Amino acid sequence: MSKPLTEYKALTFDCYGTMIDWESGIWDAMQPLILANKRDDITRQVGLQAFAVIETEQEKQTPDLLYPQLLTRVHFSLSRHFDLKTTSELDTTFGNSVPFWPAFPDSADALRELRKHFKLVILSNVNRDGFAASNKKLGVEFDAIYTAEDAGSYKPNPANFDYMLTRLKNDHGIEANDILHTAQSMHHDHVPASRVGLATAWIDRQNLQGSDNWGATARVESLPEVDFRFNTLMEMALALAK
Repeated sequence: MSKPLTEYKALTFDCYGTMIDWESGIWDAMQPLILANKRDDITRQVGLQAFAVIETEQEKQTPDLLYPQLLTRVHFSLSRHFDLKTTSELDTTFGNSVPFWPAFPDSADALRELRKHFKLVILSNVNRDGFAASNKKLGVEFDAIYTAEDAGSYKPNPANFDYMLTRLKNDHGIEANDILHTAQSMHHDHVPASRVGLATAWIDRQNLQGSDNWGATARVESLPEVDFRFNTLMEMALALAK
């Protein structure tokens, strides 16, 4: 049985999909390519599903690429997948789109409330500069920030979690049993977090418990057990009051 929510010392967060609405950001960033090719048959669901498959494979193939460079390659692959004509400018613009991805409406207020009770830590698949741009939308200063650029690989590689756990213990004195890993993505976060023994809080933004909408996240056939489930970050923050 998991500990009560209030007994954890640190929340380690995925950012994109949890705090930042990456699906809207990705879909918006795909529009110039779709418009240039005058295609009206590529829906948001179809586009995001293709992104999920292609991004996952690209992260496996090139774990050393910074995220803007990786996204640039993903955009080129998306153009091939949908038989669209692209340009290096369109590819690069998509690759540099992370700073324009919007925050979820509840993220800043929820994080400010959670900040009163926990240390807040980021474990993200983007690079440092990309997260720094997103952080301006989130309204809080995080106690530690660990990115794929720091770890040298992309989640769900367990090396990212090992890197974070080592740094938190050595730099902040935070042990694994004091951490609640908080994320939307089953693929990127909950599967590897459960394998390294972390307690988890699922921010089920996609309502996967009641649907089959995986969006921009790779599908997981067998969902791991989680310690807590909330629909939004604000729901998690309000749970502290109870």
